[in-house]
Amino acid sequence: MTSQTILSALQALGNPEKAAHLSRFFKTGPGQYGEGDRFLGVTVPEQRLIAKKYQHAELPVLKELITSPYHEVRLTGLLILVEQFKKNKQTAFRQTCIDFYLTHTVYINNWDLVDLSCYKLLGVWLEDKNRQLLYTLAHSSLLWEQRIAIVSCMHFVRRGDFQDCLAIADLLLNHPHDLIQKAVGWLLREVGKKDRQVLKDFLSPRYTHMPRTMLRYAIEHFPEEERKRYLLH
Repeated sequence: MTSQTILSALQALGNPEKAAHLSRFFKTGPGQYGEGDRFLGVTVPEQRLIAKKYQHAELPVLKELITSPYHEVRLTGLLILVEQFKKNKQTAFRQTCIDFYLTHTVYINNWDLVDLSCYKLLGVWLEDKNRQLLYTLAHSSLLWEQRIAIVSCMHFVRRGDFQDCLAIADLLLNHPHDLIQKAVGWLLREVGKKDRQVLKDFLSPRYTHMPRTMLRYAIEHFPEEERKRYLLH
């Protein structure tokens, strides 16, 4: 099995019209966050099928996938990595997966690549470990590492563990980029689904000065009148 085998399988599913749409959707124009990214026009469900078929690809193959200029090839490589991590619970193997992931963050360079991989890898890995790594990522100068830091907390939040999510949300509270504002708001909303009072306690001293995009995401599931009260300030 080679990276060319997997690339050919993805290219066979490619659709030029979808590729053009995805290029616009993921903001690949000059100065946009996905500038220069290239697309084949393959859907995520199709990529998941390819990832399952080639789930035994070795790390050198995954490296070639994850460093590809094509968005879907990078994502397929990440989906294979997640699949391998999920199925092999040996500590040494999982450490290798995490090290590989962290050394390739420059290629995990769009929000879907982050969101479909980080909490299934880093979140699971750090569940019973020191989580300082997430704080280091939150302080990174790389936008995608900052998004990895907050979205990785999804694994903890779903288990009713909010501490790191709220702490990292605080670190990123005044971030200027909407991709971080949306991610923080999304994770805060997930906290609220588990425990609305915890979310309200977090918002109480902060909602008047946090970015409106972040706040709108955080309170999306509040009753309409309550949402209006938060947004009026």
